[in-house]
Amino acid sequence: MNRLPVVATFIALTAIATMIGLGIWQLQRAEWKDELLATYATARDQPAITYPSVPVAGDPPYFRRSTVNCLQVLGWRAVSGRNAKGESGWAHIAHCRTSGGEGPGAQIVAGWSRSSKNPEWTGGIVGGVIAPDSQYIVRLVANDPVAGLTQSQPPSTEDIPNNHIAYAVQWFLFAAIALIIYILALRLRNRR
Repeated sequence: MNRLPVVATFIALTAIATMIGLGIWQLQRAEWKDELLATYATARDQPAITYPSVPVAGDPPYFRRSTVNCLQVLGWRAVSGRNAKGESGWAHIAHCRTSGGEGPGAQIVAGWSRSSKNPEWTGGIVGGVIAPDSQYIVRLVANDPVAGLTQSQPPSTEDIPNNHIAYAVQWFLFAAIALIIYILALRLRNRR
């Protein structure tokens, strides 16, 4: 009778157990993401909130209605975006001063256009919906565009990826494939 190779068996079983653990973790993340998206889906129906002066990365108020007073536009950035009709172009985001200089200010999606050229807007009161922002955690997408821009596509929970089930299946398949390869390697070894 052939003995199992101890080191190879240990490495294979550790790798397989790790992949199964990662699959279970992705299933747990899928459940968490479903709850998070359900919370976001009900956020628009809740009362408007004060725009966060210092947003917290772990609990941002995404999809809540809010209003910001842009006292001064400090700068602009144009990012690829869509308008309310779904057409591709540029979303114009104003970096605004909202107080006497303290705090990070506010990012306001002032509107959309086909051109990346910054609009002529110096500030004002803007109402809209709080959305995710890759650089500043949150930004306000204006309900009514300013400076001749067209309305940007409103933020949607459908834009937040929820592919944890697919990742879980992927990890479980990797574990199964690793087990099959290990069994085939053992059979080949035992034929010698």
